[in-house]
Amino acid sequence: MTKIFLSATALLIVGTAAASAADLPAKVYTKAPPPVAAFDPWDVAFGAAITNNYVFRGVSQSNREASVSGYFEPRYNVTKDLQLYIGAAGNSISFTNHAAAEVDVYAGVRPTFGPVAFDFGVWGYLYPGGQCVDANAGGVAAGLCPPGASFLPNGNFMKKDVSFYEVYGKVTYTVSDNFSIGANAYYSPNFLNSGADGTYASVIGKVTAPTEWFGASGVGMYLSGEFGRQWLGTSDAFYGNVKFADYNTWNVGIGFTYKVFTLDFRYSDTSLSKADCNLFTGDFTATAEGSKWCGAAGIVKLSADLTAMTNLK
Repeated sequence: MTKIFLSATALLIVGTAAASAADLPAKVYTKAPPPVAAFDPWDVAFGAAITNNYVFRGVSQSNREASVSGYFEPRYNVTKDLQLYIGAAGNSISFTNHAAAEVDVYAGVRPTFGPVAFDFGVWGYLYPGGQCVDANAGGVAAGLCPPGASFLPNGNFMKKDVSFYEVYGKVTYTVSDNFSIGANAYYSPNFLNSGADGTYASVIGKVTAPTEWFGASGVGMYLSGEFGRQWLGTSDAFYGNVKFADYNTWNVGIGFTYKVFTLDFRYSDTSLSKADCNLFTGDFTATAEGSKWCGAAGIVKLSADLTAMTNLK
């Protein structure tokens, strides 16, 4: 009888303990959430390049000779889809008025909506160090040139200051990892300070090679092209109140990338005749046939582009 009582008591204790354990919440073991990376909205992009011919919308700005350039662009990311930026850039040039360089200052905003990226801003082109070249004394009469201003044997002329600004809008649609298309539009009320307004519009396309083509080498490749049209108005009295010719321009090329470096090979051309090119540019090397600055050109460019948050961490 005693054994039966002890056995019953033991069963009661074990049963009570099991029931109490069942009433307790079960322990759930979960993975710790990954740490949230700190968001730094600031970034800086910068880079430099060298090319055998600085071509701007189909027109050589360096007399078909080598040119170096560089830029510096602070950026502020309001969100991952909205960026504000300002920047400064410089290019070596060879102009009729002996300007020391092209110095660019610009600012804008880049909103992104999924695969569609926009870019809106204003761009100033400054040409310090220019000297007035006047072949017809019109600049002296207008107070734009000093008496005894220099002149060219070929009769061309150019203002001392040809600085101007443009407002612009761009859109790029990323169709896939390997293909994107886009469009650009620029407007200036006084293109190259000539008195003529200028509007430029273009369409662009870019095809990027699949990364597996080059394995783990880090090399990339792309094909890209642009077709654009430049509309120009009528100049002021210094340039003879002439209507500059509108023209088409296009370029196509292949590029290779490795880390921060890009090597680009490009063909560029325009529909401008040599005579119209001479009238528009005031080319100091022009002959009786006109200017060579707007003809077909092969362009080779080596550039390096970095951002502080990606390359300098």
